[in-house]
Amino acid sequence: MVSEKRRIRDESDKHRWDRNFADLLQELRVTQTGVQILFAFLLTIPFANGFPRTTAFQKDVYMVALLSAAGAAAMIIAPVAFHRALFRQGRKPELVRNAHQMATGGLAFLLISMVSSVLLISDFIFAWPMAVIFTSATAVFFLSLWVAYPLYRHNWIDEDEEEEDDEVSGDDLMPTDRAS
Repeated sequence: MVSEKRRIRDESDKHRWDRNFADLLQELRVTQTGVQILFAFLLTIPFANGFPRTTAFQKDVYMVALLSAAGAAAMIIAPVAFHRALFRQGRKPELVRNAHQMATGGLAFLLISMVSSVLLISDFIFAWPMAVIFTSATAVFFLSLWVAYPLYRHNWIDEDEEEEDDEVSGDDLMPTDRAS
């Protein structure tokens, strides 16, 4: 693991930007599939037999869910178009920074769409107080995993490096182990 860290520390800026872009593309591939499935599901709802029974509020929530899913799809797919526009121009740092912003915006829209979808379905099935409870729990769960925990653990690399430095330097070895 230490040799991998040295390799990463010694990599050129070009290699680092290439690695960052490859990592971002992997993340976008995972997210894009989920967004497309959610968007497709939302597109079919108005054609379901029960949709005419929805209230005006539920139709408004549906539109919020649908439009935010469309926004998520647009922002998560946008780095591909951005890459095509900047292809072979040597502007990888700009591409990575902008693609990161687009992906972050896409995740925000995805959060809104998923929470709105839970509100729509739970309000259709349950009484309003239960719908609020389910929707609030969903929002807290997503915000915890997508925002709070990453912010709480923002310095995890530094902590892991300190632990590895201790292991490499032998601080955790017994005195008899050091002699051998």
